[in-house]
Order: sequence, then C-alpha cells, then structure tokens
Amino acid sequence: MQTFTHYFLHFIAIGAIAWFYDKKNWKKNWLILLATMAVDLDHVFASPLFDPMRCGIGYHPLHSHYAIIGYIFGVFFIKNRVLKLIFIGLLFHMLTDFIDCLWMFSKCGECYTSSEIYKWFN
Repeated sequence: MQTFTHYFLHFIAIGAIAWFYDKKNWKKNWLILLATMAVDLDHVFASPLFDPMRCGIGYHPLHSHYAIIGYIFGVFFIKNRVLKLIFIGLLFHMLTDFIDCLWMFSKCGECYTSSEIYKWFN
C-alpha cells in the first residue's frame, strides 16, 4: 500500500492540483507538474543509488532543507504562474516523499534515527 500511495501522489494527485490550479489548462499544467519529477535526478549522486530504507528528505541535495525552503519561497513569492506551478510541484513532491519517510519510519525505528530528518529535530 505504501508504494501505491507514493506513486499515486506523484503521478495522479498532481492531476487534481493541475485542475484546481487552472481548469482550462489542467493537461498542460499536469505535464509541468510531471516534469518536476526531474528533481529526483539528484538520486544519481547517492551511493547506493537506491536504498529502500533511506529517507530521501534531507539526504539528496534537491531534497535538502535549504531546497525545501527555496520551494516554499517560490510558492509564496513568485508571481509568474508557470514558475509558481513548478514550485508547487516541487513542494508537493517533497510532501509525498516525506509521507513515504513517515511510513517507512513507522516500520523501522533505526531508519528514523539514521535519517537527516532526525538530525533536524534533535
């Protein structure tokens, strides 16, 4: 169920965001939001490339707290509608990944204590 939820949020829920953002152009906006998935390219710098027990929030450069602060700034202070939508997509991507981390932490306490999120709060 965790994997289904994760990919549902990454690919389907953004369709709803696109529709609410601009009903007339929701298909174009959905494609823009899909393009924000490119933020995961920062995973190529990780070793190992994929670790199912690693929370990406705080670990990957474009998933860092500095990047997330930048995405929040973009959502609230950028006036250009396309750029604002990109920042909305990036921020929603971080929320989706954070939900995935919480799900993982509920099954693996050591995953939490070894995560960057743990370091942020302790």
